[in-house]
Amino acid sequence: MFRDRALVAEGSRLRRMAPPAAPFAWGAVAVAWRLWCPLARQPGLPMRIATSVVFFSVGIGLVLGVRRGLSRELARVRAVADATQQVLLRPPPPRLDGLAVAAGQLSASRGAVVGGDLYEATATPYGVRIVIGDVRGHGLAALGAVVAVLGSFREAAHDEPELAGVLRRLERALGRHLRERAREEHPARSGRTPEHPAAEEFVTLLLLEIRPDGYVDVLDCGHPGPYRIGGRCVEPVPVGEPLPPLGAFPLPVDLVPYRATRLLPGETLVLHTDGAEEARDDHGRFFPLAAVLAGAAREAPAALVHRVHAALLRHTGGRLTDDVALLVVRNDRVRVPAQPAEPGLRRTRPAPSPR
Repeated sequence: MFRDRALVAEGSRLRRMAPPAAPFAWGAVAVAWRLWCPLARQPGLPMRIATSVVFFSVGIGLVLGVRRGLSRELARVRAVADATQQVLLRPPPPRLDGLAVAAGQLSASRGAVVGGDLYEATATPYGVRIVIGDVRGHGLAALGAVVAVLGSFREAAHDEPELAGVLRRLERALGRHLRERAREEHPARSGRTPEHPAAEEFVTLLLLEIRPDGYVDVLDCGHPGPYRIGGRCVEPVPVGEPLPPLGAFPLPVDLVPYRATRLLPGETLVLHTDGAEEARDDHGRFFPLAAVLAGAAREAPAALVHRVHAALLRHTGGRLTDDVALLVVRNDRVRVPAQPAEPGLRRTRPAPSPR
């Protein structure tokens, strides 16, 4: 088995070396011809031109061979990075417990699929639970906090019967991540826990629970509230008194979810990060998110996400300064109407009891 692995590794190394091998061989032949061939040492303009052509051809071949090898290596790295980012910020299922769900993100870092925003939706015995958040900063540097929060949510959402218990699990997971990162950045303090591991890093997030009856409970940690779309009416959803962002200050002792709204059948809830409403065009005008949602009110969740992203890129000219995440939930549960009584049947009153 170890021999097979060694052979595979050797074959991979040889494949990486194969693209520039031919130009190097050409170069060796050209140098040998220049040094040891009697014709190459003859004076005269024709021979000089011939020598220049030979070395120029070898140089072009060498550059093209190296470029081809680097392009292949870059394609492999991009494929691995895309697969990793898709696993980290995986798309939610299209349907969860009667809800149609879609999500998407635009990263401010060029070439990155995932940035400092996070989202996840999952069906649990307590209802459909959703988290959307924004790590301070953007791009690949914020991925550590994204991993900590999402990994904790994917377990706590199923384990904790109360929404407040889920939020406390997220706070503890983020705190562990910040302390571990502080130890790596300050190895001299590795013998003790830093007092302020990362005072300037925090996560704003919105934690929701959509119950089977459509009622939505919310815990808001400094995050923008969602929008509700009913027909063509778009209105912001109140989220109650905001809590401090995770990592900035400790959560209060009492955590009581806020009963935000009731999502009726056919209505849509749009969750977003602050990058959507704070995006500006060349004239400094903010992106009109509510107006764009009103124009796409009758779109399916996936089409709505695509339409908002396209409008956002047009508004900013493709130059985003912050990551943007959207998560759209539409209540597709069917409301069963009251059944009329069959003709010929009538209700009878119970007979009076004898006295």
